[in-house]
Amino acid sequence: MKHILLPTDFSDDAYGASAYAFQLFSDTACRFYLMHTYAPAIYRAEYVIHHPGQVGFGDVYQTLAMNKLQEAKKKLGEKLQNPKHDMVLHTAFNTLVDEVQETVKNEGIDLIVMGTQGATGAKEIFLGTNTVHVMKKTKVPLLTIPPNTAFEKIKKILFPTDYEVDYTAEQLEIMKYIALEHDSSIEIMHVSTGYELTKEQQKNKARLKAIFNELPHRFHDWPSEEIITAINNFQSGHGAQLLAMIRNKHTFIERLFVEPVVKKIGFHTTIPFLIIPQEF
Repeated sequence: MKHILLPTDFSDDAYGASAYAFQLFSDTACRFYLMHTYAPAIYRAEYVIHHPGQVGFGDVYQTLAMNKLQEAKKKLGEKLQNPKHDMVLHTAFNTLVDEVQETVKNEGIDLIVMGTQGATGAKEIFLGTNTVHVMKKTKVPLLTIPPNTAFEKIKKILFPTDYEVDYTAEQLEIMKYIALEHDSSIEIMHVSTGYELTKEQQKNKARLKAIFNELPHRFHDWPSEEIITAINNFQSGHGAQLLAMIRNKHTFIERLFVEPVVKKIGFHTTIPFLIIPQEF
C-alpha cells in the first residue's frame, strides 16, 4: 500500500492536485492523508501572555478545519470513489512544513502531492511559497500539479539529468513505480556542455541504465542550450506527460529561486513535476 500525503489549503488548486493523485494511483492500494494545518495569529506567544483567556480558542480553529476537511473528502469521494483507496483526515496546530515532516516520519509517507499555486493563485510564480518550503525541507518525493491539469495517461516521463548524481534504486523507486503502472517510457535527457562526460558521469549513466533496465527508456543527448529552453523544446517535440528531476545542488531547480525573475518566465510547468530529493 502506498501512503500519499495531500496537504490542502482548500483552494481549487489543492483540490485539483488531490483529484489528480487519485487518478494517477487508480490501480494502486493507497492510503491518502488529507492534511490541513492552522496557526492563528492569536496563538503568538506574546498574545497569549497578555490575553490568557483566549488560550482555548484554538478548539474553534480545529473544529472549523476538520469540518472543511470533511467537506473536501466528500467532494473528492463523490467524484473519485475507488475501493482500493481510503482517506485519513488530519488537522494540526502547526506550521505546514513542520507538520509535513512529522507526518512523513510517523506515517511512512511515500509521496507528497501538492498544487503549484495554492490560495493566492499567482500565475506569474513557478511554485507557491508553501510548495517551495515543503520541497526544501522534506526527504520524500514531491509531485506538484499545475492548475487545471486534467489527468492524462502517462506515456512518457521526461527525466533531465547531468549525470552528476550517484543514483540509487530507492531514490528512483516512485518514478519507476509510476512508469510500470502506466506502461510509460522514461526519456533521459542530457544537455551537452561541450565537453565529454567524465568517468564519474559515465559511471552514473551506466548505473542509471541498470536501474531502468526493465523499463522502456531512451537516452537523449540534447544540444547545448539553457536547461529551461531544452525542457520546453523537448516537451514541444515529444509531448511528455510528467517531468521528473532530482533536486541536487547542480540542477536548475535550485537556481530557479535565486536567479532573476526574468530568467524564470520562460519556464511554465504545464505538466506535473516530480521533484526527487537527492538524499532519503
